[in-house]
Amino acid sequence: MEPNTTTIALGLQKVRARIESIAGKAGRRPETITLLAASKTNPAECLREAFAAGQTIFGENYLQEALMKIEALRDLPIEWHFIGPIQSNKTKRISENFAWVHSVDRKKIADRLSKDRPESLPPLQVCLQVNVSGEDSKSGVAPEDVSDLAAYIVKLPHLKLRGVMAIPELTKATALQRSQFRMLREAYDQLKREGHDLDTISMGMSEDLDIAIEEGATTVRVGTAIFGPRRYPIPEELAAQQRNFDKETPG
Repeated sequence: MEPNTTTIALGLQKVRARIESIAGKAGRRPETITLLAASKTNPAECLREAFAAGQTIFGENYLQEALMKIEALRDLPIEWHFIGPIQSNKTKRISENFAWVHSVDRKKIADRLSKDRPESLPPLQVCLQVNVSGEDSKSGVAPEDVSDLAAYIVKLPHLKLRGVMAIPELTKATALQRSQFRMLREAYDQLKREGHDLDTISMGMSEDLDIAIEEGATTVRVGTAIFGPRRYPIPEELAAQQRNFDKETPG
């Protein structure tokens, strides 16, 4: 299906206006909040249209899908962020192709990302993913272990620790949402007090970016509000490519 350029441009316009409005009410400057377009399941053509509307930063969750888009859009100066869970056998391709990784949650992954980062590229910018909801199904380091992981990462030669990231529990309970965002902000503040040079709190999506900005988000990861509903299921061609990729990429 061809992308609706008007819809994508309008979605971006509305999201930017929403960020500006929320920031103003919260006493914050809108330019201190980065909009990351969460583009998983959307074809390269949609990202190209978003780029034409002024969006240059895109976040992808699935490696093989992302690699296809990176190749298709190589003519554009896009800043690629990896925002999904990381398997050990994917670190090399992530390190080679992304500028940022938001989902570092254990030392083994940090080690491999640093080892696999090409010398020709600048340090990989990383955020610690913190499990603020305590759900077993969620990736992320426990809040009480954030300091230890941060201290480990800053010693790795090819990584630059920039901040923290979280994916809170999906809920309509505003108080719970706010408490989980606040927990991430507290983890960030704790690391700053410990002397880490940080500038990024990556939290908030289409449904909850209002509260996230009020609680201090510096990067919001917005997909549906820009591109429309997710394109599920993933096309069989892409799913087959992903299966082959997994087989060919040992752990």
